[in-house]
Amino acid sequence: MMYFDFVFYRRVLAFSWAQQWPGRRATLTKLLVLVPILAVVNSVFFLLDYLFFPSLWRQRVERPVFIVGHARSGTTLMHRLMAGDGERFSYFLYWETFFPSLTQKKIIKLLGWLDQHVLGGIVLRRLRMIDKRTFDPYRHIHDMSLWNPEEDQFVMGAAFLSQQWAIELPIMHEFDLFHIDDIAPARRRRWLRFYAECVKRQLLLHGGTHTHLSKNPVMSGWVDALLEAFPDARFVVMVRDPLQCVPSTLKLVESAWKARKWPRDQCIAAHDALVRVSFDSFDLPRRALDAHPETPHRFVDYRALVRAPAEVVRDVYAALGLSLSDEFSRSLTSQERDEKAHASRFRYDLSDYGITPQQIEARLERHYAEYEWPRASAERMEHDDQA
Repeated sequence: MMYFDFVFYRRVLAFSWAQQWPGRRATLTKLLVLVPILAVVNSVFFLLDYLFFPSLWRQRVERPVFIVGHARSGTTLMHRLMAGDGERFSYFLYWETFFPSLTQKKIIKLLGWLDQHVLGGIVLRRLRMIDKRTFDPYRHIHDMSLWNPEEDQFVMGAAFLSQQWAIELPIMHEFDLFHIDDIAPARRRRWLRFYAECVKRQLLLHGGTHTHLSKNPVMSGWVDALLEAFPDARFVVMVRDPLQCVPSTLKLVESAWKARKWPRDQCIAAHDALVRVSFDSFDLPRRALDAHPETPHRFVDYRALVRAPAEVVRDVYAALGLSLSDEFSRSLTSQERDEKAHASRFRYDLSDYGITPQQIEARLERHYAEYEWPRASAERMEHDDQA
């Protein structure tokens, strides 16, 4: 049976009902009408999968690879570089995360075939126009498209476990998907069981023999739980200067709240929760992997990734025990040129968020010492000396 998290559903519904803001009516309509309808539809298709695809009973998720790390730390770049190894990896495209059922995906692929061979691709052209209009204004922040590899945690939106609700509503303090170890063990196991069922369907979509490749900043808090569900899992942990990725993430989320006309004073609790998640995104993966030294993993410095993407990917493959095919090795060179030509125009100012560089530096001292990131306190002392 497909899982649905009624605990979070009730919290989000109660929060939306109690607040007053311009999007209240639309959000309540979505919660009271659209969400229940989709939950029923997805549940029916989830059950049909086992009827139409009996091999799903035997499908296994073996040695998956999880890319985690703070948001804006290079998880997307690493994911898309590794996703280029299509002979090895299976992953979710963004459009596929909206449809957790294998039957749904097969129907959509059939409709796509009919569009191409009967309608001359008119539907696809229309979808590409919508995709461009929807995502072009935000691609300087995050390169999204319906056909791009994306965070597979989005597929759990069918179970009402998508971080999208914390983007639409300043409710992160009550809708915490990150600290999975803080929830009841039985509920945590249901989350992971549903996630595994979604991954099994995606693997079977690609023939059932690939390795699942996941990219999820939210799952930086899930490493222990993922090892419980997938004992043979492997991990890539992205790390980046907190003064770059922390304010960048805060601005991204705050911009989403502002676009939905949330008053700033209604976002304070959610903002504080997001800051806690930011710090724990550095600490929890290391803590979990220190406790499981036998788990294949690699911590990757963002600076190294952007300087020499192909070299870093080869190092990650060696650490995870993966062989590098000649074809993928050649494609890495081409991908490296493309990625080096890309430059983000996303800008931010930490002073807007009620936290100082010195506070970040003190909280993450261990990581500063290991990666030798520039220290704001040292820069300030140098400036004072010069003055």
